[in-house]
Amino acid sequence: MEPLLVLQFMPDDGPGYLGTWAERHGVPCVVLSAAAGQPFPSTIAGHRALAILGGAMSANDDLPYLREAERLIDRCIRDGVPVLGHCLGGQLMARTLGARINASPAPEVGWHRMQVAECESARAWFGEADVQTVFHWHYEAFHLPPGATALGSSTACPVQAFSLGPHLGLQFHLEIDAQKIDAWLNGPDALYVQSQRCHPTVQGPASVRQRTLEHLGSHQALADRVYRRWLGMPASPFSP
Repeated sequence: MEPLLVLQFMPDDGPGYLGTWAERHGVPCVVLSAAAGQPFPSTIAGHRALAILGGAMSANDDLPYLREAERLIDRCIRDGVPVLGHCLGGQLMARTLGARINASPAPEVGWHRMQVAECESARAWFGEADVQTVFHWHYEAFHLPPGATALGSSTACPVQAFSLGPHLGLQFHLEIDAQKIDAWLNGPDALYVQSQRCHPTVQGPASVRQRTLEHLGSHQALADRVYRRWLGMPASPFSP
């Protein structure tokens, strides 16, 4: 079986639940880390799909590895190889497809409700529930790329997800697990501390941890559904 290719941008910020899910289902992963100086390839040859993780940098920053990621995203989209972007990864997908990335109408950190769009594509990806509670950590956001379908929205950010054929861009962190949440909350982040004072959409550490106990299980069930569909695997009977 050809492996997934996963692009990582931050040190010690690996695939999280995506890696757990892939191992559980016997799907091999190759993780390349820009933080470790590993170059991204110019071709997806030898891999079945591309996943792009998040990062604290802006998708608009003049960083060579971000442009390498965009060139690979473009190649995958042209070749019909499924791409899935998490937060920054979704923003890089949107940029590649011609959409703007700028400051989110309001930053979102923590667990927030996403209104699932009333369209066939949104139900196919996210199930029949009208609302899904998902995990965010972003200060910028993407606009809807030309030709793409909007799949969800929130009061703070009007485009939470989009699809284009087999490709899925997310403004939230579907790959999150408890370890990543702890690491992010424990790391120094002056912008996070400041934003808690100014924005009700930025939850404090105690609130995030409490809501994680409430929502992480259903979030990972949603990830199971999305990852299966992304890779063309049969739906689980336990999918949301």
